[in-house]
Amino acid sequence: MVKPTKVVNDIRALREAAGLTQAELARRIGVTRQTLIAIEQGKYSPTLELAFQIARVFGTPLDAVFRYPEEETS
Repeated sequence: MVKPTKVVNDIRALREAAGLTQAELARRIGVTRQTLIAIEQGKYSPTLELAFQIARVFGTPLDAVFRYPEEETS
């Protein structure tokens, strides 16, 4: 059986590099700060639409923000 893989993100690094607070980014994408925190921590996966909005704020492609972790080889 294949174990489901969680999507990881670089939102925190991108946000800090852009000089944005969690509250500022949350406001720009139309979510609460608590929701943004959960997304940053990988506890919640955003909808595709929200993921694109986040990438647009940073002016980066979607796969520069979200990705699947490298699979371990056994």
